[in-house]
Amino acid sequence: MEVTARAPGKIILAGEHAVVHGSTAVAASIDLYTYVHLSFPADSDNDDKLKLHLKDIDLEFSWPIGRVKEALSKLGSQIPSSPASCSPEAIKFIAALVEEQNIPEAKIALASGVSAFLWLYASIQGYKPGKVVITSELPLGSGLGSSAALCVSLSAALLALTGSVNLDCYHQGWLMFGENELELVNKWAFEGEKIIHGRPSGIDNTVSTYGNMIKFRSGELTRLKSNMPLKMLITNTKVGRNTKALVSGVSERTVRHPIAMSAVFKAVDSISNEVAAIIQSPAHDDSTASEKEDKLGELMEMNQGLLQCMGVSHASIETVLRTTLKYKLATKLTGAGGGGCVLTLIPTLQSETVVDKVTAELEACGFQCLIAGIGGKGLQVSFNSSS
Repeated sequence: MEVTARAPGKIILAGEHAVVHGSTAVAASIDLYTYVHLSFPADSDNDDKLKLHLKDIDLEFSWPIGRVKEALSKLGSQIPSSPASCSPEAIKFIAALVEEQNIPEAKIALASGVSAFLWLYASIQGYKPGKVVITSELPLGSGLGSSAALCVSLSAALLALTGSVNLDCYHQGWLMFGENELELVNKWAFEGEKIIHGRPSGIDNTVSTYGNMIKFRSGELTRLKSNMPLKMLITNTKVGRNTKALVSGVSERTVRHPIAMSAVFKAVDSISNEVAAIIQSPAHDDSTASEKEDKLGELMEMNQGLLQCMGVSHASIETVLRTTLKYKLATKLTGAGGGGCVLTLIPTLQSETVVDKVTAELEACGFQCLIAGIGGKGLQVSFNSSS
């Protein structure tokens, strides 16, 4: 039996940075996916290796399963069979397994993802030979939740071939997990995210698992049901950024200007709540749909202005804003800022010619453009499909 799982990336529609200071944020899934294909060798193959193939970057890793067992059995019974954190000791043993693979220096950022892979694989499947092939439509490290989509799809594929989830493995096409299974996948994925990011908020893996949208405030996540189809042009500026430094920059500005910044965060909170209300309100006809898109566009522009107040914009983001403004399109950064990705709302009635022109101009600046539907399906699995 073979399985493929796919999980979507995410964007922050409203509220990034302010969420750290108690405001509401709204995140949504995008229909760009990470795919994980899992297969086990036939008994006759005598292949006792655990293999990982990162297809997009043409990297292959392989460990004799005995080597993985030897490294992790030093932990005694510490490999959990239900979601639990990877201990610092386990991280040390896993890091040694990753180092043996001699990842090229230019791609060393992948090491934490490979560590998360080893931990999730051993925890869910035990010491069993297997092959995992990963492909993704998400650019890495650009704030679109690529690591969460990896952890969610990997956890799902691994769980799908255990007895712990109830799925019809003879079903043709994509299958949805039930609520309890989704909760289990989400918990495992969060443990993987901790290995990659240290202290993740849990927003990315939750959006990737459940799809649609979530509202997030002071650690409380509420799932939202979108009642309007939304389309965004996502521009990847390809400018890397240091999220920690950007977050602490906002905190330092808050210490220097407590009253002004408190007003900024309050305004962002109002914007996020209004965005959530618009998205959930029923759309009866075209005119109300385009009215809602207009309002949403204005709120995105207001949010962008407030993000500039917080000091997290960047020359590359301003270039995208100037370009889309010429075509009267609403744009805001998404995620940490300082580069990364930028969202531009594409109204339902927008002509394709305009979208093509904007895309051409942005690509001429060296940016990567992706068009994505917002707030769609979350995690899905499919059995018997080939890699």
